[in-house]
Parts: sequence; structure tokens; C-alpha cells
Amino acid sequence: MGKVYIVGTCDTKGAELSYAREVVLSAGTEAVLVDVGTLGEGTGADVQARDVAAFHPEGAAAVLGQTDRGAAVSAMAEALTAFLKSRNDIGAVLGLGGTGNTALVTEAMRTLPIGLPKLMVSTVASGNVAPYVGPNDLTMMYSVVDIAGLNAISRKVIGNAANAAAGMARNPIPVSSDDRPGIGMTMFGVTTSCVTQLREMLGKTHEIYVFHATGVGGQSMEKLADSGLLQGVIDVTTTEVPDLLIGGVFPATEDRFGAIIRTGLPYIGSVGAVDMVNFGARDTVPAPFRDRRLHVHNAQVTLMRTTPEENRRIGAFIVERLNRMQGPVRFLLPLQGVSAIDAAGQADVAQALEQLVALDVLVAGDGQLVDRRAFLDRDHQDVALPLKLDVLEEAGLVQGTDRLADLVVGQGLATFHRQVGEHGTGGDALQTIDTDVADGEGLGCLGQGGRAETGGECEGKQAAIGESRHVTSGWSRIRCCGMPAHKTTTKG
Repeated sequence: MGKVYIVGTCDTKGAELSYAREVVLSAGTEAVLVDVGTLGEGTGADVQARDVAAFHPEGAAAVLGQTDRGAAVSAMAEALTAFLKSRNDIGAVLGLGGTGNTALVTEAMRTLPIGLPKLMVSTVASGNVAPYVGPNDLTMMYSVVDIAGLNAISRKVIGNAANAAAGMARNPIPVSSDDRPGIGMTMFGVTTSCVTQLREMLGKTHEIYVFHATGVGGQSMEKLADSGLLQGVIDVTTTEVPDLLIGGVFPATEDRFGAIIRTGLPYIGSVGAVDMVNFGARDTVPAPFRDRRLHVHNAQVTLMRTTPEENRRIGAFIVERLNRMQGPVRFLLPLQGVSAIDAAGQADVAQALEQLVALDVLVAGDGQLVDRRAFLDRDHQDVALPLKLDVLEEAGLVQGTDRLADLVVGQGLATFHRQVGEHGTGGDALQTIDTDVADGEGLGCLGQGGRAETGGECEGKQAAIGESRHVTSGWSRIRCCGMPAHKTTTKG
């Protein structure tokens, strides 16, 4: 059984914190009172403020030597984060405080793994708590009265919180033998069909956690990854990146993909819904964007189509992070659209031409994608899906997908085979395209299996390509189904 760590500023909230400790002890749970005061030495703490401050990367002086209160609180939050991470006996964390201590303690709480109880009694818990909670299982409890002395109200509120923390610490939820390996997936309305297929495919052997790509959804998925609760990620819908870069209402943070980089988890990604930026109702679209191509998704959501230049920015952001991933990585590109609004009959000619530039998500990596394994591997070919991400509706059943499970749990980098029945295109019609071929120039030179046709100009071109890039870099090839020869270039 772990201990309840009670965190607050003993110089101003000493009586309330000591009372919480008494309640926890009376409930039969061990308690540790941690002082995080920055302005004066409190009394009665089990861990003094100077001891917590010593965990700051620059030492205690970086925390306690501050004359600016805001800087001191930020520094103590960093020190508390390191302090809590150093402990191996935490059963729950209970914080008490106003605005300053709420910001301080919850910053440290947010770094703790999902499943570890975190409870914050706060004077600001009845307002917008998103900045304090983030993508975490952090419970905010409104103090009703200010935490400024014990009285008939504060005793009940603090006592209830202390008993709750003690109960959670005393009764941890055990791992079930029925638990299956977890896979995180991102989804949007316009990529639902793809994710639905994956859920049906993998759901019998894996726990599938689907996250709505609304900004906090991607953060929540990556929080599970950081907490060791996922064995792989299928990041179909990366639409939060456009919102971050262009100013939509569902933005990622700058740490998007960070958990994959830190953990080395197997990662499959794609460009689902990166053809759009999300806003609220149409009349809320910012003035600079009102003359852009808009699509009313529903009364409360308006989608703005991305431009070629914006796609390049999106691509550069994604590629930079792919380069930093250390685990098995595959990034799939649907070459005829990236969301359901690109389906036949949904996009006019102008939109279709714009959509071709979605390939800039890959092209933006020209000269940047220093680690080509994110796209290609000598032993295991990748597949750029030839149809939209709503493949169930538009292209029929995708075959051979049982191999996906092997990839996401790290049991091997499997070759993906795709057969599209409805469009009359089967495995025999797969046309292998060398991704070195600029502007589709060498498309006609390639036969089945990626071998160059013999004779004439084609043979010479393919030999030059292989000699200068393909052989020396160890690239394999991307399989595509019946694609036109437009720009599918990546440089070596």
C-alpha cells in the first residue's frame, strides 16, 4: 500500500495541511506532508521546502533565492516534479491551495502516470480547469470557502478529500488477467471508416483506445503512451497539427509526437484530415480566413481547406518529429485524398487539385528526412494507401490487415498488402513506384516488382536512379495502386 503525499505551502496553509494528514492517518493510510512554500519556512512538514527545492536542476537557490513570486512558484513546480518522480512509494497525491499552489501542484501532478490517484482541493476548481487538468486523470475538488483557516465548511471539504485520497491509496486497482495489449488510435468524423475497420480487425486481440482528435484527444493518447499503458499507436488522424500551426480550435501542443519519441513505441501514422483547419460555427471563423474555402461540417464546426503552403508547413512539422523517433515507424500516405470530404462527388475540380498538394506532407521532407526508415525499409515494403482513409465505403475491404497487429506490438515490421476489389484493382495490378523518380518521370520505366523495363531510355534512367540514390541509401520502394504520374517525389 502506497502513502498519501499531501502537498501545500506550510507557511500559509499549515493548519489545513496538518488536518488533512491527521484524517489520512486516521483512515489507516500512511501520510507524508510535503512543504512547497517559497517565501518562508513552514512548520510540521515531513519533507521541508528546502529539501524539495534541492531537486531543481540548478539547486535549491534557483527556487528559494527568487525575489519574483511567479518565478519562484514556477521553479518550485519544476523541483516538485522531480521530487515526486524520485519516489517509489506514492499511493496518491493530495494538494490544497489557491491559485498559486493549484498551478504549482497540478503541474507536477500532470507528469505522474495515468492511474495514480491525484486530487487537488482548490479555490478555482469550479471554473475552467482545463489548464490544470490537461489530458490527465486529475480530480479537481472545489473548496467552497477559501483555504484560510479551519472552520465547519473547510473541515468537511478537506476531510472528505483526505478520506478519498486515503481510500484510493489503500485500494489500488489490480491489473486484470483479462487486460490485453493497448493500442491508441486517433479519429475524426471524416476518418471514422478507417478507424472502424482497424477496431474490428484488432479488437479481438487488443484493447483499442480511440481518441477524438480535438487537441486534448491527441494529448490524452500520448499521456497513455508516456504512462506505459500502450504497446503501439496508430495515428490515423493528425489534424491537430494544422490547427496548431494555422490557428484552429483543436490544436495540438508543440509536444505532439513527443511521447512516441520518448518511449520508442511502434508507430503507424498518416495524414488523416490534415486537409482542413477546424473552427466553430461559421460566424466565428476569424476575419482573415472568411474568404477561404469553407465546409460547414455541422452547426458548430466549420472546416477550412488547407493551402499548398500550409501543407508544406504541416509536412515539415511531422517530418521533423518522425526523424526523432527511435522505435519501429511507418507513415502511410493515401494518395487520392485524406478525408471523407475528398470522396467522389464531394470535391470539385479546384478542391481536387488542391488535394494533390496534400502530398507536400511528404515532399516537405525533401532534404529533411534524414532517417528514411520512417518511410522505407529494405526488408519490409511500406504502402501508401491508394485511396481515401474512408476505404471501407470507397474501396471495399482491405485485405491482409492481420499483419498490422504484428507491427504495432513490435513483433516484426510486416509487409502490408492491399487489394481493392470494388475498383477492379487487385494485387496483380500493384504498380511499384520508386520514390526517387522526380515528378513521375520514371513511372513508365518500372515493371512489376519495381524492376526496370529493359532497353532504351527507360533502362538508362532507372540505372542512374538506382546507382545514385536507391542502392547507396538502401531504400526499398513504396507500393501504390494505379496512381497518375504526379509529384510523388522524395529526395535522397
